[in-house]
Amino acid sequence: MKLDLQSIPRVRGISKEEFLKEYFIPQKPVVMEDLTADWPAREKWNFEYFREKVGEIVVPIYDGKPAKGHQSSHGPTMKIKMKEYIDILKKGPTDLRMFFFNLLKNCPELINDFKYPDLGVRFFKKLPVLFVGGEGAKVVMHYDMDLANNFHFNFAGEKKVILYPPSQTKYLYKVPYSIVSMEQIDMEHPDFKRYPALLKAKGYEVTLKPGDALFIPSKWWHFIKYETPCLSLTLRSLPTSPKKILEVLRSIILFRNYDNLMRKLRGQRWIDHKNEQAIKNTHKNGEITQ
Repeated sequence: MKLDLQSIPRVRGISKEEFLKEYFIPQKPVVMEDLTADWPAREKWNFEYFREKVGEIVVPIYDGKPAKGHQSSHGPTMKIKMKEYIDILKKGPTDLRMFFFNLLKNCPELINDFKYPDLGVRFFKKLPVLFVGGEGAKVVMHYDMDLANNFHFNFAGEKKVILYPPSQTKYLYKVPYSIVSMEQIDMEHPDFKRYPALLKAKGYEVTLKPGDALFIPSKWWHFIKYETPCLSLTLRSLPTSPKKILEVLRSIILFRNYDNLMRKLRGQRWIDHKNEQAIKNTHKNGEITQ
């Protein structure tokens, strides 16, 4: 048994009109292989370049361990200089990651290395964010709380990405009051006896190589496995429909604050309760009988 995944299409030389018609408007993922062909970042952005340019900057680093008890689910494991983190990446496999690091705020000298592509999309230019991970690091299956359309540009290393559209949420063991699937699930080697609904989910997969640009539509679930140390950039296009804006506000103001409060009050009991509900809800909505 294995996950039902199909390959994400790859294109070259795509026009603005074609991208909008074939992928953005119908909300379908695609890999654009030559979108960064004329960017300085395509040639420059590797770990030694970052060591030279921004090696002294202190960055937050996160590990892959789920938060337990009363722990915050958003706090970094440590804060170290970028050059020290690069040294860790070069030593071998590690689950340490740097994510959602705002380049405009922290490394403005790197902004000239890339540009916003002309794809007929309005980008949120205040938030170009960097993602870095060590060999073997994994990112739990989730979708982004701000419901942005993401353009993910990979520059160094290779990473595996699994995507599911919003229509498959009922099979993905979504944890209540959150935007994540159950952290115990290993999407590379799922336990189908415990999580049988995953067999019904229909998704996509791709391995991103240097130079690849992946379009991840709004509210699409994504799981990431770093096959090697990777360095990537994400540019975002925020939702404009009133319905999605209200959903974002509800998630940030109501669900997130309520979840944080219950985590403080009940600790691990609250986390265990949510995981139990994730299984019950998924098996009910996905019509799974055991």
